[in-house]
Amino acid sequence: MKRVAMFFILILFSITPTVHALEWAYFFVVWDGNVYEVKEEEVGKSEIGKAIGYVETKANNRTGKHVGNASNYYPLGTKYYEIKGIQSDKAIAVETGEKQWIKAEFVHKKPSYWMVKVLPFLFLLLIIVVFFIALRSKKR
Repeated sequence: MKRVAMFFILILFSITPTVHALEWAYFFVVWDGNVYEVKEEEVGKSEIGKAIGYVETKANNRTGKHVGNASNYYPLGTKYYEIKGIQSDKAIAVETGEKQWIKAEFVHKKPSYWMVKVLPFLFLLLIIVVFFIALRSKKR
């Protein structure tokens, strides 16, 4: 009996999944479908334009996926601002503290995750199928 118990304990430990986390190459923010690498360059108050957005979601540390205005470092609610004299598709400012901003430069367009786009249609299709199955079963 002890051998069987030891065998099951060994099996349990051998099939336990391991957790992996990404190690990000740099801090980033995503705004309006663009990924911006956060630099160490501070932006002065006189250079700050209007608020253009904020961090709405966190990037997933295991898969790397992110949806909407996201960040892999900054907390939810962190605000983004225009930088006067620089187009927003080149660089933006990220609020790091009260009256403190840091520059974030455009790196690339945000990757498109097909499941995010397809999921609402699949959900709608599922609702329609369930509705028709319910109607069909009532007729019988």
